[in-house]
Amino acid sequence: MSGPEWLAEPRRIRRGAALTLVFASVLATGAATGSWSEEPPEGRNPAPSTRSVASSRDSGRERDPAEEAADAAAEAMADGKSGKKAAEDVVSRSGDRWASVYSQGEYREFEQSLDGAYTGVGLWARRAADGRIEVSRVQRGGPADRAGIREGDKLTAIDGKKVTGRPVTDVVALLRGDRENTPVTLGLKRATRAWTETLRRARLSTDSVTVTRLRGGAVMIKVAAFTKGSGKAVREAVRRAPRGAGVLLDLRGNSGGLVSEATTASSAILDGGLVATYDVRGRQRALHAKQGGDTERPVVALVDGGTMSAAELLTGALQDRGRAVVVGTRTFGKGSVQMPSKLPDGSVAELTVGHYRTPSGKAVDGRGITPDLEVEDGAQERAETVLSGLGPPS
Repeated sequence: MSGPEWLAEPRRIRRGAALTLVFASVLATGAATGSWSEEPPEGRNPAPSTRSVASSRDSGRERDPAEEAADAAAEAMADGKSGKKAAEDVVSRSGDRWASVYSQGEYREFEQSLDGAYTGVGLWARRAADGRIEVSRVQRGGPADRAGIREGDKLTAIDGKKVTGRPVTDVVALLRGDRENTPVTLGLKRATRAWTETLRRARLSTDSVTVTRLRGGAVMIKVAAFTKGSGKAVREAVRRAPRGAGVLLDLRGNSGGLVSEATTASSAILDGGLVATYDVRGRQRALHAKQGGDTERPVVALVDGGTMSAAELLTGALQDRGRAVVVGTRTFGKGSVQMPSKLPDGSVAELTVGHYRTPSGKAVDGRGITPDLEVEDGAQERAETVLSGLGPPS
C-alpha cells in the first residue's frame, strides 16, 4: 500500500493463489504505513480461499487468528450481525500490526489498484512514530492536489472519524471508494492551521514510474509504487539510458506493492542471483533476479522513512550485493508477509504469517535499512553528487 490512499506495502508474494508480502503503505493509504496510500498493496491474490476451521478444533492444535476471525464472522452472521465487524474485533486483539479486514468491495478495489489505477483523492499517507497520519505525497492533478493539500500536511479525520493511531490500512479504506464522484471530507492540519476539505473521488492512474534526465547525462528513475508493469518499466528505463550513464533510483515515499514487480526491477541492474528470502509459517522461500541485467552503470538508491515493504526488499538487495550506494534516511521497516483469507460473508482478512530478509540475512521488519550515507536535508543533491563520483562497478 506510504502509498496513495493505499498502503504502500508490497502486498503479496504469490504462493499458489494466496501468498502476499505486504508493504506498509496504504493506497490513499500510506506506509502504509507505516504508511499506506491509495497505492496498491504488495503482492496480489486474486482468489483467496475460505479457510476450514473444523480440523483445528478437532485436533486440539492452537488455532490461528485467521480461523478465529472466520469463526467470529460466521457466529455474528448467524446472529444477524456484521461478520466483518466481528472479524475486525478478533484481528484487533491479535496484536498483528499489519493485519486488516476488507469488505468485498474494498478488497476488489485494492486488487484493482495493483493494476495501476484506483478510485481516490490522490493522497499517499504514512503513520509517524507518534501515531499521527501525514501526507507523504500528493498526486499531481488529482482532487487533493487541486484542493491545495501538500506533502507533510497532517490528516486528522476522514468523514468525521479520527485517524490518529489507526492502522494505515484503515485510513486507506476510508479514503478510497468504489465509485467516482463520491464525496469524502478530510480533517487537515498544517503548522497552526486546522481545516476541513471536502473532495470528490476520481479514477486515477498511479503513474508509478517516471524518468528524468539529470545534469551530466545521468538518469533518475522514480518508482512511486510497485504496481503491475512497473518492474518492466524500470528495466526499459535502464535499457534506454545513455550508454555508461549513471542511474539514480528514487524510492522515497514508495510504500511497496507487488513483490514480483520489485524483483523484476532488480533484474534491470543485477545479473541474476538472490534478491531476498522469506518464510511462511516456518517454511523458507527465496526470490531471485533474472540474469542479463546491466551491471556496468553506477547506481545510487535514494530512500527515506516512507520507503517500505517491496521497496525495502529491492533496496536491501542492491545494498547487500554491492550494486548500489544507498543515500537518504533509514527506511520504514515493513518486512512482513501477509496471507489473505476469505471469510464467510465474503470479506477478506489479511494476517501476518512470516517475514523476509535481505540477501545477507538481515531482518527488515521493525528495523528498516540504514543508508550507506545518511542525509536528511538535500538528499537528492547529495545522491547526485555521489553518483557523479562513481565509476563502473568492479
